[in-house]
Amino acid sequence: MLRSRLSQVACAAQRAFSTSPRALAAKQMTVRDGLNSALDDELARDDRVFLLGEEVAQYDGAYKVSRGLWKKYGDKRIIDTPITEMGFAGIAVGAAMAGLRPICEFMTFNFSMQAIDHVINSAAKTFYMSAGAVNVPIVFRGPNGASAGVAAQHSQCFAAWYAHCPGLKVVSPYDTEDARGLLKSAIRDPDPVVVLENELMYGVAFPVDEKVTDVDFLVPLGKAKIMRPGKDITIVAHSKAVETALLSAAELAKKGIEAEVINLRSIRPLDMQTIFTSVRKTHHLITVENGWPQHGVGAEICARFMEDPAFFELDAPVWRCCGVDVPMPYAKTLELNALPREPDVTAAALKVLGKK
Repeated sequence: MLRSRLSQVACAAQRAFSTSPRALAAKQMTVRDGLNSALDDELARDDRVFLLGEEVAQYDGAYKVSRGLWKKYGDKRIIDTPITEMGFAGIAVGAAMAGLRPICEFMTFNFSMQAIDHVINSAAKTFYMSAGAVNVPIVFRGPNGASAGVAAQHSQCFAAWYAHCPGLKVVSPYDTEDARGLLKSAIRDPDPVVVLENELMYGVAFPVDEKVTDVDFLVPLGKAKIMRPGKDITIVAHSKAVETALLSAAELAKKGIEAEVINLRSIRPLDMQTIFTSVRKTHHLITVENGWPQHGVGAEICARFMEDPAFFELDAPVWRCCGVDVPMPYAKTLELNALPREPDVTAAALKVLGKK
């Protein structure tokens, strides 16, 4: 049942993407394959890199992101662990301190709460507390945010949680280009990086240029991407919420409103300059995220505007479109209404612009 629903969501998402001749001519690659090829590239490039987590080896990964890697690299590079996040995250952090480059997969970031002491107190703070003597080059990765039909304990977005902590870098990919380029950059980075993927996006195929499949293709950490240019309003989003923002921008275009859509890609560091530059042109701003409103990513962006001269470029208050401030419901109808959808973002844009 769950797999069927995920398939329906993925198919619906695919139909929303461009069918221009250029897009159709480009190679199609799923987000899952983008992540898998990134892991393969970096395992081959650096023998210090290894992957560990639950079911990542013989089972090819719970979401098949590590498909084929165990057969290619063996037990010492692709390591199945017991169901003990605190245990294998601690092993991974220790290995990073000793000079290796572990990739620690959480079957879902909801389970990373079992290991948060290692992520925050060991990985994030050690470089500072050792006066720069000990690097911790580790990647924590796995699905984040709401899936489908898995209720409150498996549907939280941890972007704001981890981005709150100095010492961590936090990225949140949307499409295949993001997933492949950001993961490769994260693995090569000398500091701990949290890679927040999205389960519902794994099976979605996106057109990718030849450069994206190059072995040295990287997406820099801390740099946002303009997905759709516009002059009337800026819509900022990350992860699957970028899809919602793009659907809203398409709907607004029917009303003669040109929305500029920014894919954050990176939550910490946050590329505020790209947002400031966009708002100097559009003078209106909406943020979209599937996480909760209080202390969220959108709240941080609002605060940054209050503290910057770019505040005076705004012709209306910033509007946040977030998940509802409740634990995720299990019932399908309630679940759909607990996350921002295209009509919500479109209505918010019209209010910010003073249109009915």
